[in-house]
Amino acid sequence: MAHGDDNGLRVPPRLAAIQAVVLAIKGDDAVLAKVRVIGDRLRAAGVRVHVDDRTDVPFGRRAVDWELKGVPVRIEVGPRDLENGTAMLARRIPGGKEPIALDALVRLLPAVLEEDQALLLAQSRERRESRTSDVSTFEEAVEAATAGGWARIPWAVLGEKGEVRLGEHALTVRCLVSADGAVPDADDAPGNVAIVARAY
Repeated sequence: MAHGDDNGLRVPPRLAAIQAVVLAIKGDDAVLAKVRVIGDRLRAAGVRVHVDDRTDVPFGRRAVDWELKGVPVRIEVGPRDLENGTAMLARRIPGGKEPIALDALVRLLPAVLEEDQALLLAQSRERRESRTSDVSTFEEAVEAATAGGWARIPWAVLGEKGEVRLGEHALTVRCLVSADGAVPDADDAPGNVAIVARAY
């Protein structure tokens, strides 16, 4: 469904780029005005934000839709929130909702987004490392990779012949990196490491 942008044009939202959505809970004029102001201020602060002022669609349905689309932060504003000078901040990572002062949103939201991104990155790296084994033989690489993880094996040990043999076990070299993790200058550069995993 198309939504209004800053120029009043009807364009589809760019969902992949949205960091936050500001939702009007009710079609109250003051609420609608406030969510639009919040959207403008967050944009000026560098946040990629979408204002959802479609109050003809039930609030619960809209909130769930944005949750399913994976938007990191929802800012929910209703008449009672305006009276209290707050908005409800719903965070996808780490989860939960909390009231936040309206005048603190622009200052706090960029930090919240950075904090959530840092947490996701740390979790991703931890998961990758916990499922990756350093091995020194072809057999160990096969064992580690067929168990559902990844194996790091020196390319000098695996080589092209070993890469072909991996196919017998439904495994492939997913990438080849230099010893420091960078892209190697050449396939046969000293210290290259093959990352082996199941082929899908």
